[in-house]
Amino acid sequence: MRPLQGITVLDLTRVLSGPYCTMLLADMGARVIKIEQPGKGDDTRAWGPPFLGSESAYFLSINRNKESVTIDFKQPAGRALVEQLIARSDVLIENFRPGTLTKLGFDYASLAARHPRLVYTSISGFGQTGPRRSEPGYDAIMQAEGGLMSITGAADGPPFRLGVAIADIVSGMFAAFGTSMALTARERTGRGQQVDIAMFDAVAALLTYQAGAFFASGNAPRRLSRQRDADSKRHERQRE
Repeated sequence: MRPLQGITVLDLTRVLSGPYCTMLLADMGARVIKIEQPGKGDDTRAWGPPFLGSESAYFLSINRNKESVTIDFKQPAGRALVEQLIARSDVLIENFRPGTLTKLGFDYASLAARHPRLVYTSISGFGQTGPRRSEPGYDAIMQAEGGLMSITGAADGPPFRLGVAIADIVSGMFAAFGTSMALTARERTGRGQQVDIAMFDAVAALLTYQAGAFFASGNAPRRLSRQRDADSKRHERQRE
């Protein structure tokens, strides 16, 4: 028996950060029902090549173990279907820009009044509150503003973006962790809660000892890739 067996997750996410989160929950045994746009589906279904048959390799890489249904929840009939699914779900996960689902009555405050045990996880660029809440969250922006690019690359060269969309991926990981903790808390309290994941915060959290060094010394960390390569080779020679 996997740890989240018996938990139902309603997945309103698309592209990468949200689908990565729900994939992790599905791997742990949750039943994930993915809602997709009629006639189009998740954006990543069209991202290729490569394709495996008619399926995008990108889409397949982050959507395993899920059930999928198309619903236009901008229409009254579609919203009614989503309401029925919410009533049967333990978790709702979304990665729309803050305020988007409020217009449809699917914001946390509205749903918690009717479904107090619901765990509601939101992923956005800068969180659900604050002066930048309405700004979109893109991986390259978050890698840059979160400080990750400034410590990546040759010491005498420009900053580099990582070869994978790490801001999306780590946000999805934190969202899966936060969702699991909210479910654990629900076992004690009987109530759900909202989990607010900001991509900017997730990237900043990756700085760990680099951030610690800055707070301790006041000196911004530099790109030291070549120095690290030299240090590694010196350590290898010492071991020999």
